Amino acid sequence: MKIDKLVPDRRTFIRGTAGALVVGFPAIVSTQSITNAIKVGLVGCGGRGTGAASQALHADDYAELTAVADIDQAQIDKSLRTLKAHSNIESRVKVEPARQFLGLDAYKKVIDSGVDIVILTTPPGFRPTQLAACIDANKHVFCEKPIATDAPGVRWVLETTEKARQKKLSLVAGFCWRYSNMIQDTFQQMHSGALGRLVSYYATYYTNPVKPMPPASARPAGMSDTEWQIRNWYNFVWLCGDSLVEQAVHSVDKIAWSMNDEPPVSCVGVGGRVIPAEGGNIYDHFEINYLYPNGFRAFMANRQIEGCYNENSDYVLGTDSVLTIGRGPFPRIEGKTNWTWSGQKYDMYQREHDLLFASIRKNQPMNDGKRMATSTLLALMGRMAAYTGQQITWEQAMNSQEKIFPDHLDWNGSLPVAPRAQPGITKFV
Repeated sequence: MKIDKLVPDRRTFIRGTAGALVVGFPAIVSTQSITNAIKVGLVGCGGRGTGAASQALHADDYAELTAVADIDQAQIDKSLRTLKAHSNIESRVKVEPARQFLGLDAYKKVIDSGVDIVILTTPPGFRPTQLAACIDANKHVFCEKPIATDAPGVRWVLETTEKARQKKLSLVAGFCWRYSNMIQDTFQQMHSGALGRLVSYYATYYTNPVKPMPPASARPAGMSDTEWQIRNWYNFVWLCGDSLVEQAVHSVDKIAWSMNDEPPVSCVGVGGRVIPAEGGNIYDHFEINYLYPNGFRAFMANRQIEGCYNENSDYVLGTDSVLTIGRGPFPRIEGKTNWTWSGQKYDMYQREHDLLFASIRKNQPMNDGKRMATSTLLALMGRMAAYTGQQITWEQAMNSQEKIFPDHLDWNGSLPVAPRAQPGITKFV
């Protein structure tokens, strides 16, 4: 099975909204006469969710946050305090106590509360279920990346994406680099031939651990396996997908973009864990080698270990020139073509929401679904190769039957942790 290439009419859409979208981002509809508010629901009130809610309210002067969901009331309280600290959106944070929902099914209550758009920023493992529920209920969605932690989840998201298209609902993904004018211009240079024929893409994502696993002694007495793992979600593959899939997927997404979202033939990979972590089962480093039909090679290297060299860069080699992103303030091309990006950068996180809310107001739906599925599966494919030590084809990855997200979660239940993958021993499913 092949994910069809997504060809969004993004340039046309941006030109059509250019009069309303300027650097500095006044709200999209601040000069229009709007009689109905867009009601926003937030599912997942952590830092990313709070930031996304703020960006949503800044995108549209008539947007109101009316419902939220999380597993922790303290997190909800912190998120709402943070949002109300912004004087220009404080009056539109209208979340009454009765619309502050707790628990694993709280997302359903947000959906049923009368909102128009739902922001999904819970751990990635939950996204296929929550996204499907939103689209079934005819809600527009902002969905953070990645969109699943296993291939069955990706396939489900593809089905949901098609439903969203048929229902004319907007679905915007949190692959934020796609909304950076600096990177859009840079990739336009690449795709227009400034590098000559593309030969290879090398991406790095070397950083510190995102949420280190606490020792077992830090676990409160009586806390269930399910709650403990969700509260430390970044350390469990069923929740985060591993570091390659959860964080470095941004760089994987740029690799996919460079190839116009056409899938590779196969990949091989290495990875493992150097620094011990009690209780979790993720790797702390990966290196993946993707092979494309035309002989193009893409290499993705990521690491999450303290005290090491850190870098988040992209190096694209062509027959005529070389593109570098990240080693300096602006992307540059050197060789037969010499070019350096210049201009004023958009806030790409804000831009996602500006265009999303404009699409709702103009009834011109956006749908990032196919490409967000492509990029997520590309990262999952690399994880499969590294975990098993085998060469994995795109067809194998797409049709993998390994389902790691539990069918039924009990907040108070037991949940054994799967052993950390061992290349050569762990089997492809």
